[in-house]
Amino acid sequence: MTVPPSAEPTLWELHRAVSQLREDLRGDLAQLAARLDQVVTQDVYRADQRAVDQRISQIESGLAALRGEHDQSIERAEQLRREDQAQAAATRRLVISAFVSPLLVLAVQVWLASKGAAP
Repeated sequence: MTVPPSAEPTLWELHRAVSQLREDLRGDLAQLAARLDQVVTQDVYRADQRAVDQRISQIESGLAALRGEHDQSIERAEQLRREDQAQAAATRRLVISAFVSPLLVLAVQVWLASKGAAP
């Protein structure tokens, strides 16, 4: 089976096809170059990840320090509350001893005076 001579492309058609392929290849290479501009090397990526890890560890250590300070301030507040409660109880005892005791002694003296015993 032979191919008729008109079935083969002419030189001009070949030239046009090669030119079209060249233009397509240029466009594809330009797109590839644009995508490669957004790509970083593994070394740069690893360095960036190390920097991120360092920042995260610094933030975590700062957060742990803040938690410690917060716990200490809560403990101080609880201690102050207990001290205030103890002071309030002491004040109540003082009030009772300062006012109730003399009234009780006065009542005993009045009772004794009413019985006829001399003070």
